[in-house]
Amino acid sequence: MHRLLCLHVFLCCLSMALPFCPSQCTCVFHGRIDGTGTRSVLCNDPDMSDIPVNVPVDTVKLRVEKTAVRRIPTEAFYYLVELRYLWITYNSITSVDTGSFYNLKVLHELRLDGNMISVFPWESLKEMPRLRTLDLHNNRLTSVAPEAIPYLLNITYLDLSSNKLTTLPSDLMDIWPPLNGVPISSNASQKVVLGLQDNPWFCDCKISKLMEISKMADTPVILMDLFLTCAAPENLAGVLFQRAELENCVKPSVMTSATKITSTLGSNVLLRCDASGSPTPDLYWTRSDGSSVNNTVQESPGEGINWSIMSLHGVEYKDAGNYSCKAKNVAGTAKATISLTVAGTMSTTTPPLRPSAGTGPTSQGTALTPPNDISKSQVTAPTVLPGSLTTLSAGQKPPKLISSNGSQKGLLKETKQQQEGNGKKFAADEKSKKRDDSRAVKDLEIVDQTADSAVLLWTAGGLLNDAPLTVVYSPYGEDDSKRTVESKAGSGKVLLDGLSPGMRYSVCLVAKVSAAGKDPCIDFYTEDSEQSKLFFIISGIACVLVLPLIALLVYKILALYCNGRNAPSDENELENESYVKFETISMKQRTLTSHPTELWARRPTNESERLLLCSRSSIDSQMTYKSDSSRSEYLC
Repeated sequence: MHRLLCLHVFLCCLSMALPFCPSQCTCVFHGRIDGTGTRSVLCNDPDMSDIPVNVPVDTVKLRVEKTAVRRIPTEAFYYLVELRYLWITYNSITSVDTGSFYNLKVLHELRLDGNMISVFPWESLKEMPRLRTLDLHNNRLTSVAPEAIPYLLNITYLDLSSNKLTTLPSDLMDIWPPLNGVPISSNASQKVVLGLQDNPWFCDCKISKLMEISKMADTPVILMDLFLTCAAPENLAGVLFQRAELENCVKPSVMTSATKITSTLGSNVLLRCDASGSPTPDLYWTRSDGSSVNNTVQESPGEGINWSIMSLHGVEYKDAGNYSCKAKNVAGTAKATISLTVAGTMSTTTPPLRPSAGTGPTSQGTALTPPNDISKSQVTAPTVLPGSLTTLSAGQKPPKLISSNGSQKGLLKETKQQQEGNGKKFAADEKSKKRDDSRAVKDLEIVDQTADSAVLLWTAGGLLNDAPLTVVYSPYGEDDSKRTVESKAGSGKVLLDGLSPGMRYSVCLVAKVSAAGKDPCIDFYTEDSEQSKLFFIISGIACVLVLPLIALLVYKILALYCNGRNAPSDENELENESYVKFETISMKQRTLTSHPTELWARRPTNESERLLLCSRSSIDSQMTYKSDSSRSEYLC
């Protein structure tokens, strides 16, 4: 009886220890000789509408296939801490929550193919740090968010085929070799398998890296289908990635102003970087530790060109190192590095002796407050006191400082004497300035200016002939591009060459022996070479056109002049050619012997002349003929 009771208790405990399997699933335990094993669960009931919640906790592989499940709720598998394989395939899932895969720390493989997922929560992948296989093929995905890139770094098998993808983030290819900069090796762990076929790809610069991978013969990125085709734009529809050529898609190229720079401690440094590419690349500055640099200026002067300047103010030893300028566009990236070295030491200065506000011989305030201690290094080293009344050089002793109240008058007296001495020095400087002003060069004049040179003339005034002069000239308003020419006051002129045509320049004369406050300057313009060429061309054309006209005009004038001289000799010919010879006609008194009706002139007139001088009768003018023998009548 006792034995039967013990057997019953043992069987009850054994039944309680065995895990419970869901009613719509099949649980299989794969045991080993040593007593260990793995458990897999298969749920493929077509009437199942929800993810089972009573799956054994020691399940390593869970398969939910060909069911009516439409949604994966939050924390659906949080208690399956040993789950390594999760297959939820060929169901009707349309929604996946961000926390659906919470606590799956050892999950190695996730397959969701054959569903109707249009938006996948990529951030949920951070709950599966050991995930290597992600299968999302045969869904309805339309895009991959750029936020998904950090979560896909460890993925070695990614299947996005048979979706509705038209493009991918341009940075996605940068996480895999050879585009991530890691040297290519034969290590199998670096191989990445991509399934991207059967998608309506829009072939442009955004997927140019993917198209470049498809053209590589040996690459760590393995495409399941090498014959990827473009669906758009229209000119590339149906063209294989391997044969498609993209227009206006150029990887960036970077060029820096220098590769190594050495700067003194405390100085200001400007680092410049220029980049070109299509589309126009963006520029980023980073330090050697990877941190970004914010004090930068970026500008794009034209399409496909960009430049950036990084400024460092008051460099210190910690600023030394490498600075990288990275150019990036959708077609690729490029990088250039500048090495900065900081040299020199920081100079140590003694604080100046400066009276406080209101301190003076007549003020009622406190006197000078000297420092309590002055070290030997401060006394013997060359030290400039900014703003103080004196400058201590090497070997000089500093003024004796007395801190007792009874000695303040002596200190004030000594300070007053120094001020008086400085006042005399300032007065002497003013007198020397006046003398320098009287000796300053004058009468600046520019002669013989051409498109690229000019001659400057001046009068030396009171300066010595061998007094050195410096001629400083630059384009007007551009002080950073000044040029200098050394000369002497006695020469009186200097040639300024290397000028640009058609520009305004400023030129100044600086006398090294003079302390005048303002140097004489003048402005001038250079000739415009283009205008000169145009003037010569127009002048040549005008000469070609005008000279024949002038020659023709001179010829006409000469011809008229010659005809005028020959005119008197032709009078006889003109008389002979006259049809009628006109003479003065005078009437004479009739004589008694003449016919009563006779009218006669000085000489006899023949019949033809009489007919010409007489007007026809009205009968003849009307062309009326009485007969063939009729004769016209004339009235004279």
